[in-house]
Amino acid sequence: MVTQHMATQQQAPYQQLTPELILAAIESAELEPSGGLLALNSYENRVYQIELSEGGFIIAKFYRPERWTDDAILEEHQFAFELEAQDIPIIPPIIKDGRSLFEHGGYRFSLYPRRGGRWPELSDPSILEQLGRLIGRIHAIGRTSRFEHRQTINVANYGQVSLDYILENDFVPPESKHNFTLAAQTLLDQAQNMIEAVQPFTLRIHGDFHPGNILSTGEQFHFVDLDDCVMGPAMQDLWMLLSGEQHEMATQFNHVLEGYEMFCEFDRSELAIIEALRALRLVYYCGWLARRWDDPAFPQNFPWFNTPRYWEEQMITFREQLERCQMPVLDLGGL
Repeated sequence: MVTQHMATQQQAPYQQLTPELILAAIESAELEPSGGLLALNSYENRVYQIELSEGGFIIAKFYRPERWTDDAILEEHQFAFELEAQDIPIIPPIIKDGRSLFEHGGYRFSLYPRRGGRWPELSDPSILEQLGRLIGRIHAIGRTSRFEHRQTINVANYGQVSLDYILENDFVPPESKHNFTLAAQTLLDQAQNMIEAVQPFTLRIHGDFHPGNILSTGEQFHFVDLDDCVMGPAMQDLWMLLSGEQHEMATQFNHVLEGYEMFCEFDRSELAIIEALRALRLVYYCGWLARRWDDPAFPQNFPWFNTPRYWEEQMITFREQLERCQMPVLDLGGL
């Protein structure tokens, strides 16, 4: 088990994660880096491609301090191993000396083989069906057990906590705070009513199944990053594959379901919570940026956040999403 000693700095949580420390961490896992180091595109954690002296590369993911407990991270890893054992195309962490989670210099990290690929083309019906099969297989396994140390997607955990953090830490300008609060809270209340009306079954899910977490090699897909795996409704892993107007989304979803239901039954009552889940993601994203604003990487890469214009635009977005929540449920044409 990883020690409880870890980075606890409130400001600049990765300030001590220098190239020297990164390479020393790899050596502590009994690997020999050549010194080649490339930072990959990741904001929540820090992810690096490390060149090894013996040839080849390895991927090292350094977890954000204080976000997850050891038990939560290990539960993520166990889910990955469980999926891999059933031939699900996932990239699981590497096990060394019986461990998949390591610690060095106050930072916890895991190691992965390097895999390439490109984002899938979601306009292709056959690709949507393939992705449906993949998610259906994941969910068939996800239903067999439950997470004990990871969150459940709901309005309280994802929406209300995010809104409360924004308001309690005075991110919104005083002149906009009342209207912003009203727009956000009204949207969350609507989402809560929609989810309560359906009471969807919760299972172990990927949690963040968008195209950026899916890689295509031309012959097959493999998915990456179980960092956000949670207990949640099946629809959470499906709705982000959809885009466009309702009739377009219905066509796309039918293609997804054609593959999905080869492996896992889908409860069509969850069609009624697509827009509620989108609403939660909108509010959660604002809160995520706010919670990470003390990390220098965020002001540098998201300079438009925390400006008066940003909060005004979010109010408009929340009101538009409220209208979407009040639209008829997606009609799959009797299927």
